[in-house]
Amino acid sequence: MIPPPFDCQACGACCSFSPTWPRFSTEADADLDKIPEKFVAADLSGMRCDGARCSALVGRVGIATSCAVYAVRPDVCRACVPGGDDCLMARRAFGLDDTVVAPQGDAVCEA
Repeated sequence: MIPPPFDCQACGACCSFSPTWPRFSTEADADLDKIPEKFVAADLSGMRCDGARCSALVGRVGIATSCAVYAVRPDVCRACVPGGDDCLMARRAFGLDDTVVAPQGDAVCEA
């Protein structure tokens, strides 16, 4: 039996875990141009962070979050697997347990 996916919109820990994580690497320039400039780091290396939190993250970690650039988010964000090792590491850093959170409505994080 496969457990249900994590509800990323009730978490957001992965987007608040490290200022070095949301880095651009495999994106085409045309794809990066779609991300609003206010969310891109000054050195153009990745997403701009406020401390360890991605500037595109909206809401409160562990309560309710969303991504302001979800449709055009970078590859590193798309590669984060809900319930994967990186996800669980970020959840633990925020004191969130490893329990699978049932999605609410359409709030499922899909890479």
